[in-house]
Amino acid sequence: MSLDAVFLRAVTDELRPRVTGLRIEKIFQPSRDRVLLVARGNTRLLLCASADAPRIQFAGRAPDNPAAPPMFCMLLRKHLSGGRIVSVEQASLERLIRLDVDTTDELGRAGRRTLVLEAIPRRANLILLDADGRIVDSLRRVDAEQAPERPILPGLFYREPAPQNRLPFTDETENGFRERLSAADAERPIDQFLLREYFGLSPLLARELAFRACGEPDARLSSLDADAAGRLWEALQTLSDDVRESRFTPYLLTRGGQPFDFCCVPVVQYGLDADAVRFPDCSALLDAFFDDRERRERARIRGAELTRAATTALDRLRRKLRAQEQDYQDAQKRDLWREYGDFITANLYRMERGQASLTCDNFYLPDSPEITVPLDPLLTPQQNAAKYYKRYTRARNAEKALSEQMELARRDIAYLESVLEELSKAETEQDFLDIRRELRESGFLRGNAVKAHKKEPKTSGRPREYRTASGLRVLVGRNNRQNDALTKAAERSDWWFHTQKIHGSHVILCTGGRTPSDDDITEAASLAAWWSQARDGDKVPVDYTPVRYVKKPAGARPGMVIYTTYRTAYVRPNDGTAQK
Repeated sequence: MSLDAVFLRAVTDELRPRVTGLRIEKIFQPSRDRVLLVARGNTRLLLCASADAPRIQFAGRAPDNPAAPPMFCMLLRKHLSGGRIVSVEQASLERLIRLDVDTTDELGRAGRRTLVLEAIPRRANLILLDADGRIVDSLRRVDAEQAPERPILPGLFYREPAPQNRLPFTDETENGFRERLSAADAERPIDQFLLREYFGLSPLLARELAFRACGEPDARLSSLDADAAGRLWEALQTLSDDVRESRFTPYLLTRGGQPFDFCCVPVVQYGLDADAVRFPDCSALLDAFFDDRERRERARIRGAELTRAATTALDRLRRKLRAQEQDYQDAQKRDLWREYGDFITANLYRMERGQASLTCDNFYLPDSPEITVPLDPLLTPQQNAAKYYKRYTRARNAEKALSEQMELARRDIAYLESVLEELSKAETEQDFLDIRRELRESGFLRGNAVKAHKKEPKTSGRPREYRTASGLRVLVGRNNRQNDALTKAAERSDWWFHTQKIHGSHVILCTGGRTPSDDDITEAASLAAWWSQARDGDKVPVDYTPVRYVKKPAGARPGMVIYTTYRTAYVRPNDGTAQK
């Protein structure tokens, strides 16, 4: 779900008193369609212009940023850095926010810039205007071919989207409402009537109003008697009063613990089929609703190529391993080939060329039972014996080589499975760049995929960092190479955590020479379980040991280590430790 106009009004009213008068100190663009304004007091204002989730909110945590800022970010830094926010306003009940900023140019001249967020799904945009209302630039340029009635290009005067040919529901009167009701088609659903006649309502709110009037969210106008029509007007009037007077309460709607919608007024239409979780403010709700969804979507889009490359290599290795295992099983029959050669050699005196088989005594078994040896009729008896001896020698020599090759294949399979797990947990552009580099250096990414990214920055992202309740730092690796670096750089007194025989991140509990408490160990183990393949498990085994007992074998793949003298903790990864 995207923000409706009412929820956007609630967010705007929440932001206004907290950001008005603050000076913009830093500007970041963590992803293509998100801009982060950092004001005094570490106030982080997120403006998102994604196609499916446009919004404005306080950011609960600081997202990682790309090594090189995009051009639009550089433009905003030029025009808005050091500026003071003077107003945050929503245009009527439009999904449009104007952020006015008083600025000073390079020559010390005062001016004003306006950052406009058009939070319209599929057409979301972020546009910077000068003091005259001209477009300085936008996140997405729209030329005359794409939108002849409203191009968005630098130098043009900005025009707001065309107004809706409907009445804002906050402006309706009781007489006007009853006239519209009497003129409407009686077979039309109530929620469709409200959406058709009034501007600013979302489908969720329209269904809620219908439910409050008739007890059913999909009731039709024909079911409205005088009392129900009165209840519908009262529900609409109550919502209008709440919007005008900024009486909002954010609720997150969940089913089975999974969020599926949200609203800024109580929602009762789902009854016992959904839970309504109340949040202290709109920004906290938006963080809870969008963070996990956007992380998964970014991983799907950005990691698609890497996932495809890793999956292809993994499938190839698994097929190769199956073939090697079959060859190894065949090699176990080598003694039989040698015995066949011995049987033929011992019976050469009674064999003739052209025989298809030889039946003789098996002198390797007690009582010497008869055995039939298959022969190639096109070969002489001596050539048949030589053929079996050759198969025996080849199988004997292949057994050792196959054992080594199968061990290498299993090692590479485990490594690629860990890479796929990293990709499923990757959150930032830098995460994907690090994994790409890791795959390329390991030889699993070649050709065009490499050439297309020759200019990628060589810097590496920072590990995830947490604090235990007692204040100890906990570092969590984002990929295999970072896991190696964390373990290598850790002090000998630090503690190392990893899920037992389950792919996951290396976790370092930095003790600073102190002895960690049981709570510290439990919290670090919970983080190791959370950032692993067993995130959805219940009791996950996590091995932990001082770093001095962790070693990396020579020639091992990134992230692969061995350890001794360890203990195992059983923890629940979904107990909220990571979020806290």
